[in-house]
Amino acid sequence: MKSIVRSFQALGAFFVVAIVVAGCGSGVPGDSVADMSGNPITTATFNHWMYVAAKGQASQSPGSPVIVPDPPNYDKCVATVRKAIPSLASTPTKQLKTECGTLFTQLRDQVLDFLIRSYWYQADAAKQKIKVTDADVQKAFQTAKAQQFPTDAQFQAFLASSGQTLNDILYRVRVNQIYTKLLAKAGAAVTGAQIAAYYASHTSQFGKPQTRNIRIVLTKTKAQAEAAKAALAAGGTWQATAAKYSTDASTKNKGGLLVGVTKGQQDAALDAASFSAARGVLLGPVQGQFGWYVFEVTGITPGTQQTLAQATPAIKKLLTQQQTTTQQAKVDAAAKKSWLSKTQCRSGYVMADCTGYKAPPATSTSTAPSSTAPPATTTPPSTTTTG
Repeated sequence: MKSIVRSFQALGAFFVVAIVVAGCGSGVPGDSVADMSGNPITTATFNHWMYVAAKGQASQSPGSPVIVPDPPNYDKCVATVRKAIPSLASTPTKQLKTECGTLFTQLRDQVLDFLIRSYWYQADAAKQKIKVTDADVQKAFQTAKAQQFPTDAQFQAFLASSGQTLNDILYRVRVNQIYTKLLAKAGAAVTGAQIAAYYASHTSQFGKPQTRNIRIVLTKTKAQAEAAKAALAAGGTWQATAAKYSTDASTKNKGGLLVGVTKGQQDAALDAASFSAARGVLLGPVQGQFGWYVFEVTGITPGTQQTLAQATPAIKKLLTQQQTTTQQAKVDAAAKKSWLSKTQCRSGYVMADCTGYKAPPATSTSTAPSSTAPPATTTPPSTTTTG
């Protein structure tokens, strides 16, 4: 059943609801699946976005059927699976219904996570006097559309393939704009002092150390090392001398050559001696942990180090990403604190963003929402990445 139960990221946007926070309501209206402080998610809206989510999942595997699970009996889901996936035609109905139920839980949780949290963000923005005008939305939408869809035909094809409408996409842009403003209000921009402090404590990340090519002969005794050195001094080749005297298996048949050695990689005694030696000088014997070394530095590649100015763009990007993560956590925690207790879901639709939710046992196959902002399967116009 992996062909119909797989992880997905769906939804581009959803219905436009009032940004002004409504008064607190009690219970869930009869035609709704959830209510957020008097603002309901109707069954029709939920079903629409279940279809969008199913389309999004199917798009991850070209040729896969669009399966919209229909609780509580899942008759249509089972029929669709049997027809669209011949290899599952003989699978017991009970097993297919179980898999359809799992699929429903996955889709439901992601749909409601998006619908509910989008309301939460709007409600918090209203409390903080954050405004996004229709003109703001249109400007951002037209810019993103021009970048991602060169022709209107391509945009219309995207709408058809995703199951969304123009209003859905405009709402996606609005929510992204609101979320971006909430993030900006939750934290200040990265400062030059922060960048300088990071550079000072991570200097090695912005440079490359000096490397050396070294030829060695490692012997068990000092006398053997002196004999190897004498042979080299008399004109013997490193290839022949290492093959005759060296006990180092990795270099014995390579003329004793170590390439691209950085300080600290080799035996401490060899490391200290070779990184203080001049190029082209035969030295040793030096006693190390594994025996006696005769060596010669044959090449030196100087190290490099970026200046603070050179490293600033990369550091700023990193710190901005870290700060955004912190800001997201702050915005989401504030929204949850303000609105979770006022978010009620009908039986059968209770998930992590609903009051009264109880996490399933660890062995359960259902999954809680993993994101806190509108996800998308393809690339609808948006002005920011959230969650």
